[in-house]
Amino acid sequence: MLIELNEDTLQDLVSQNEKVIVQFSASWCGNCRIIKPKFKKMASENEHLTFVLVDAENSPESRKLANVSNLPTFATFVNGKLINETQTNKGEVLAELVNEIN
Repeated sequence: MLIELNEDTLQDLVSQNEKVIVQFSASWCGNCRIIKPKFKKMASENEHLTFVLVDAENSPESRKLANVSNLPTFATFVNGKLINETQTNKGEVLAELVNEIN
């Protein structure tokens, strides 16, 4: 499942879904645009996980959940708890994060 968050409500999504992987990005971020299609493809291949796209500039509370300081940042949550986070534009690193919670 892929959700594009339009409101700053990531905390609700994380608490309502068992396994969540989040891409924090911004419209001006070139690396974010490069990895976004890979993120969407992984979402379609792992429908039992919840994939969430968050506009980091419009979601300050959501950013705090993963201590986002650079973009793109990816974060994984299991049962409402932050498991891992990393900044990357490499598909292999993203795949490792997905495999950690899969």
